[in-house]
Amino acid sequence: MASGKPASGEDSLIARYFRPLATDPGALGLDDDAAALQPDGSDIVVTTDAIIEGVHFLPDDPPDTVARKALRVNLSDLAAKGAVPAGFVLTLALRGADEAWLKPFAAALGEDAAQFACPLLGGDTVSTPGPLMVSVTAFGRVPPGKMVHRSGAKAGERVMVTGTIGDAALGLAVLKGGKVHAAATDVAARDALVGRYRVPQPRVALAEIVRDFASASMDVSDGLAGDLTKLCGVSGVSAVIDLPSIPLSSAARDLVFRGVVGLEALIAGGDDYEILCSIAEDRVEAFSQAAERTGVAVSSIGTVVAGSAFPKFIDAEGREIALERLSYSHF
Repeated sequence: MASGKPASGEDSLIARYFRPLATDPGALGLDDDAAALQPDGSDIVVTTDAIIEGVHFLPDDPPDTVARKALRVNLSDLAAKGAVPAGFVLTLALRGADEAWLKPFAAALGEDAAQFACPLLGGDTVSTPGPLMVSVTAFGRVPPGKMVHRSGAKAGERVMVTGTIGDAALGLAVLKGGKVHAAATDVAARDALVGRYRVPQPRVALAEIVRDFASASMDVSDGLAGDLTKLCGVSGVSAVIDLPSIPLSSAARDLVFRGVVGLEALIAGGDDYEILCSIAEDRVEAFSQAAERTGVAVSSIGTVVAGSAFPKFIDAEGREIALERLSYSHF
């Protein structure tokens, strides 16, 4: 924004809420039309995700959780590629410049940018008559040629996943009411499920470990079953998954045990933002120990097998379970 030139409403909004977040020198104080990401010999990994009101978050979700989710879903992608965050750009479509919404949104975004060492580099703000939209494009760094692809899984490797599966889908179900809301009577458990939906926990601490150990990797965003199918398809393999080995939180396990929700629904639900990867059998123990040192739990849930069939999901009695759907789909 040039000195002495009258500020537009957009310029004022950027200066007030977002310029303080632009701490990287390459952001140029958000005064230019572009940013400069300084090279350091690394490959640059680029990922982008948009979150839209009514699709990825609810209209009454707190603005601080919207900000955190917008950045963190992108950080999750970077972590699954073995990339360390380097910065991000933000596009924000607003119905109006509401200070009561923007102030906590910008504050939370700044806190996460600092926590994950991923500074704001630039972006755009626009007005819209439609639903609010937040789009982030994040940049990460990996040593040359070391990005972990979806395409490297090999027969005989173990299928591994971080954290727990299905909590976010249950959190959304709690917020929407219905049988899950009625059944989740423990307040702490209910709040934990809602928290997993609103504020993902990107496994940034595992980025270098994934890079060192995984043959193939992606984050679980649309549902474990569907995302595993995508990874296997690109790798030209299949998998056999042991349903009882899929890690569940105590809250999710209780709801499954009581018949409120089926495990099949949890593995097809979205918004987990855990890392799904394949690890050579002789490296599983070392991978698990390295992950444990970061405080992130990892679980072996099955085996990569040769073939092009959809992955099989086997229950405790050894029966294959046919899934009605594999994942969330926008279309």
